[in-house]
Parts: sequence; structure tokens; C-alpha cells
Amino acid sequence: MNNNDIIRRIRYTFNFNDLHMIQLFESAGSKVDRAQIINWLKKDDDEEQEKLQDEDLAFFLNGFIIEKRGKKEGALPIAEKQLNNNIILRKLKIALDLRDDDLIEIFSLADMRISKHELSAFFRRPGQKHYRECKDQFLRNFLHGMQLKYHP
Repeated sequence: MNNNDIIRRIRYTFNFNDLHMIQLFESAGSKVDRAQIINWLKKDDDEEQEKLQDEDLAFFLNGFIIEKRGKKEGALPIAEKQLNNNIILRKLKIALDLRDDDLIEIFSLADMRISKHELSAFFRRPGQKHYRECKDQFLRNFLHGMQLKYHP
């Protein structure tokens, strides 16, 4: 999945307007303007669409965490320079304060069955024996299930 599609789906699911999106970035320590937001949200076949970089998506997700869970004492979280689906899934899990059963429920809303063991493999450290890469299909289904659960 590309970062632009991820941010579009989250925006739609939680009904964020442009100003709210800018505030999410700012709360995580990044300065963006409305034109950037608009260009990131354009459809994939639009020539004017700008590719959303991993670091920018990390700032957005950190801002989403801060909004949903509150700001922690001390310095702002550092935005990752490179993201993968496992990190994105972890950040969404943290932001929405989801437990394993909640995640399984969201996957089931998208007609995807996943066990607790499969799920826990996504949150292990890379290099750990039971680590498993979160493929696009899992993240896409999670975002779809999240939309079904949270979109009014």
C-alpha cells in the first residue's frame, strides 16, 4: 500500500478536514500547509498528486496518537525516516488503544480471520524468531475494518 492511500483512508474514516489534518501534523512537530495536504490526498491517477514520504506519514500518525491518547511529558516522539506496514499497524493500535481482541474484531469486520498468534507476530522485533511481516493485504483489510467500525 502506498502512504497516500493510507492517509486518505484514515482521513475518511475519522472525518478529518484539512485544518484538522494540519493540526495533527503540527502536534507532532511538523509544519505543513493546506496545499500539501490537498496534493497528498489526490487520487493516484492525478498528475498533481505528491507522493507522501514515510517521515511525513510518521508525523501524521504520531499526531494521531497524541490526539487520541494525549501528549506525553517530555520531548515529542521522533518520526521514523522509514515505515513499514508493521510500524503503521502498531501506531494505529496505539492511537486507538486497541487490544488483541479489538484488532481481531476489526479484521473480522473486513471478513479476514486472524489468530492471536498470527497477530502477535506482527508486533515482534524484526529478527526475532516469530516475527512476521505485515503484508499489504493485512493492512488494507485492517483499514477497511477500521472504516466499518469507526466511520459514522
